[in-house]
Amino acid sequence: MSRVPSIRAYHEASKHQLHRYASGPDGLDWASQPDPFRHFDGAPRQLLPLLADTLATPFSALQHPQGVTPRPLDGEHIAILLEISLALSAWKVAGAARWPLRCNPSSGNLHPSEGYLLCPELPGLGAGLWHYVSVEHTLEHRFAPRDTPAWQAAWPAPAILIGLSSVVWREAWKYGERAFRYAQHDLGHALAALRYAAASLGWQARLLDQVADETVAKLLGLDREEDFPVAEERESPDLLLLVGAAPQEPDLSLLQGRDGRWQGTARRLSTSHRSWPAIAEAQEAGTKPATAPLQPWLPASLPALSTTTTPYPGRAGDLFRQRRSAVAFDGRTAIAASTFFTLLDALLPRPKVAPWDAWPRPPAIHPYIFVHRVHGIPPGLYALPRSPEGAAALRPALRPDWLWETVPGTPVHLPLYLLLPAPGESGAELNAFARLVSCHQAIAADSAFSLGMLADCGALENEPWSYRQRFWEAGMLGQILYLQAEAQGLRGTGIGCFFDDEAHRLLGLAPAGPWQDLYHFTVGTPVEDLRIASEPPYALRGPDSP
Repeated sequence: MSRVPSIRAYHEASKHQLHRYASGPDGLDWASQPDPFRHFDGAPRQLLPLLADTLATPFSALQHPQGVTPRPLDGEHIAILLEISLALSAWKVAGAARWPLRCNPSSGNLHPSEGYLLCPELPGLGAGLWHYVSVEHTLEHRFAPRDTPAWQAAWPAPAILIGLSSVVWREAWKYGERAFRYAQHDLGHALAALRYAAASLGWQARLLDQVADETVAKLLGLDREEDFPVAEERESPDLLLLVGAAPQEPDLSLLQGRDGRWQGTARRLSTSHRSWPAIAEAQEAGTKPATAPLQPWLPASLPALSTTTTPYPGRAGDLFRQRRSAVAFDGRTAIAASTFFTLLDALLPRPKVAPWDAWPRPPAIHPYIFVHRVHGIPPGLYALPRSPEGAAALRPALRPDWLWETVPGTPVHLPLYLLLPAPGESGAELNAFARLVSCHQAIAADSAFSLGMLADCGALENEPWSYRQRFWEAGMLGQILYLQAEAQGLRGTGIGCFFDDEAHRLLGLAPAGPWQDLYHFTVGTPVEDLRIASEPPYALRGPDSP
């Protein structure tokens, strides 16, 4: 089977339909639930300091280019980078149950994403490849170069590489065939979380879009079968993020030379496994080869990101760690129109503003929005094409009878359009459809607004690997909404379960056409479950642990 039919066949097979859900386990084998934390037994470990509370960067500074003075690139500041992006943010306790939360969200809190660090020798940190263990805020030294000067020579300027990979089995254990999608969402969330964290330190970051998956696997040691004795728990190579104050790309061919010592063997995650052949086909079909470096896409210059009259006054690191997913909304509270505009405005790419300055491609994801409870904005269905090119492509693809009316009071630069007013004064009918299309989940209707993310998948014929990147971009949008909602005193929740083709029918899209619905999200006033208590993420270590 050729690559394009395989990736399209996977997407069609993994759709939820009103009459059937995508193939998944009939029940959960709790005895085989995967460990959400990978360890490499035998790898030397370096306990990282807990220093996020020393970082005073305000969240508002990240919304302006060059708003933060660069910190030194050393072990202590890399520890902060990881603590406010991939680390634990809290423990939750309910009765005898206790579970961790992280700064980067994940579908079902299953966390398929693994983080790696490639670096030259730096103050407080040795050269080589490190694996990050979030539950302990620890680095495991997976590869130590034998010839440190030669390794150093591969780095033309102070910089590090953050690598991300996926243990898709962690998602497949619960979600079956649709798990490959969710793992890609999670990568996008992690990518945006890392970019925001780097910006908080005054560092730049850029996705190395041209690198082949094979190269990522070699650099991160994922091709070493002897280090991953359980085949079902192997990691898929995903991406490399170049980070530093003024980073230059290292010579990856020299770093792949591997003149050094490999250390550690992946600890088993599950006692048993179930095979999902459709996921294996999708992974093979979506494998990325080396490609020509992209000319970075430069978005139009826009006004500085707007804020409401009560912008978040605190530190960026605090906001990143307080982010949570709402499990329920109150179904009553409306938000101000200015707040709504602020949330949408943050989804537009701006030059040199995180996180989109790390993303080299033009926008391919364009939200459609169910407005439920926004003061001054009538309930209805709206569209937010995130670029002029996106608007030109999306408008003729949707139903010809949509209104495409501008919304009074909207900032001039914000491309928000009314497609369909909600029937009746209360908007109950459209509200009910928003709930139905998101797998009957009340959080999609009880919020202030919910949305779906339409992706232009027309490039799959020439770039089948771009399927994964569409989900990464959707995950980045989700992370922005999470943080901006928190900054406005609200809360967000990503929704991976939705009836794909029901959404397409509403919008007038062909079910198997180039435009596909990839991710849903919802924002509103949360209802807290008072039965669940919170504990600090690393209380047992103490604030002064080295």
